[in-house]
Amino acid sequence: MEWIEPLAGWLFVLTLAFNLRAAWKLAVDWRGMLTTVAFVRAAYARRDALPTEEALQESERTPVFLTLLAAYQEPGVAATLRALLAARYPHDKMRVAVVTKAAEDEAPHPAMPESTGALCRRFLADLPPYDAKRLTHLVMTGPGRKAEQLNWALRPEILHTVLEAHALDPSRVFVGVFDADSVPDPDTLRWMAGEEMAGRGALAYQGVTLSLANWATLPIRGRICAVQQSSIFTRVSLARLINEVTRIRLIDTVVAHCPRLVAGWVKTALVFCFRRSQICLGHNQFVRLDVLQALGGFPTRGATEDSTLGYMLGARGVLIRAMPMIELTDIPETKEKIIRQNARWYKGVLDDIPHLWQTWRDAPTAFNLAQLCRHVTNKAVEWPIAAGVYPLMGYLGWHFAYAYRDSHPSCFLLAVAAPTVSLWLTVWVGGIVTQREVQAMEPYLPRPVSLGWRTFGEWFLATFRCQTYWLLATRAAWRVLWQTARFGRYEPTKTDRVVREVREAGGLPAGSAGVADPTRLGVVVGEPLLRRRLETPRV
Repeated sequence: MEWIEPLAGWLFVLTLAFNLRAAWKLAVDWRGMLTTVAFVRAAYARRDALPTEEALQESERTPVFLTLLAAYQEPGVAATLRALLAARYPHDKMRVAVVTKAAEDEAPHPAMPESTGALCRRFLADLPPYDAKRLTHLVMTGPGRKAEQLNWALRPEILHTVLEAHALDPSRVFVGVFDADSVPDPDTLRWMAGEEMAGRGALAYQGVTLSLANWATLPIRGRICAVQQSSIFTRVSLARLINEVTRIRLIDTVVAHCPRLVAGWVKTALVFCFRRSQICLGHNQFVRLDVLQALGGFPTRGATEDSTLGYMLGARGVLIRAMPMIELTDIPETKEKIIRQNARWYKGVLDDIPHLWQTWRDAPTAFNLAQLCRHVTNKAVEWPIAAGVYPLMGYLGWHFAYAYRDSHPSCFLLAVAAPTVSLWLTVWVGGIVTQREVQAMEPYLPRPVSLGWRTFGEWFLATFRCQTYWLLATRAAWRVLWQTARFGRYEPTKTDRVVREVREAGGLPAGSAGVADPTRLGVVVGEPLLRRRLETPRV
């Protein structure tokens, strides 16, 4: 390959930069994972110091919480409603509103005996009066996805009906969002109330989310994906929120010691280089009602209202406070469903680009420009190509390193070490540390889940096939790009959580609860388990 020789020097620098960046990102992820787990441990160790329900009832500074749940084709919605109502918080200072769709009432899912709205009405009818007063069921008419459902509950007439006198002071009301598969910690509201009453409050909170709720029903590949998806939320999303306060303090300290003539330029450079975007996960998140009203409610233009909301809050100078209380959610149980979920998220990434562009045009600050640049490069561009580019750069890094083996031994050692360290960190951070730290949060889960691997073979696969989830996410991104290029658009779909009854000749034995299907990540659910999950629990 004589044609490549004139470019060898540039390619050497390029591959070295990619490999150093990969090693740096993995090291940051490692640190982020440890930071979040330490944050959770410290908070749960002080759980007994949270204000009691009696103290919250008597105090005039106790915040009011309105928890919203957007539900569509959700057979297990009653269990989630029961968990939300089980929060350890004064009954007159918390409300729950579940929003279903009229379209589903008219045409229920064929695998559900009745619509989600009917399940909510039946659940509400069986509640004792003191619980029924705290729960409101709303039915949204017309089209719309999750964001439209949430905004349906934020209409002024609904707020006055649900919150009563509390609606007069939106600065004392926090709006929380959970998903229909959420398993929240019962002390989530008490933790936030304690911070607010102690003068350490914030305008928005984001809690820890782990995709481990359906762990027991998943085979090994599904559990690997559950650990990896949980690690994204802990080592990236929450760690970034925890560290952002420190970043801002360091920037302010450096700027304060700079001469006045250059302080503005220094701050602009530091903000552009070191400030990070704030991430909302769409559940286990809380925003103060007056802030949400000032934003015009939840954003409806993109496929993912949560990420857009995070960018909107950041652009207005609102720091989202990390909250250590854990919420469990399900991970999609098949490869195809994981791909669809990630495709919806990647479609949201693409939808956020024009929003960030317009935000920067309206307010051309260093922070807004940094969010736009990082979003385009780190998400829109890197997401679909990272699984191919980084292994290729690692191989080429080793290849070009040997060109300097004799003339520049130090360059040779650096170029060989960079991809080697990156490969080692991929296994160490992505496989070993991620497993260890996710499993370390087992004592704090709101519902008992045994996260240990059953055999050495499972541990081995979880360690050295830790990239399984990322490969599925890459396929999802390319699906969006391909369909957008071919048809001009990609229509994201909701994660299907309806349990379908499977009946095959000579199939499941009578009384079986579930049999793992080796051809996919999911499980085939037997009739007794199906009936138990579809029936609305009684209170």
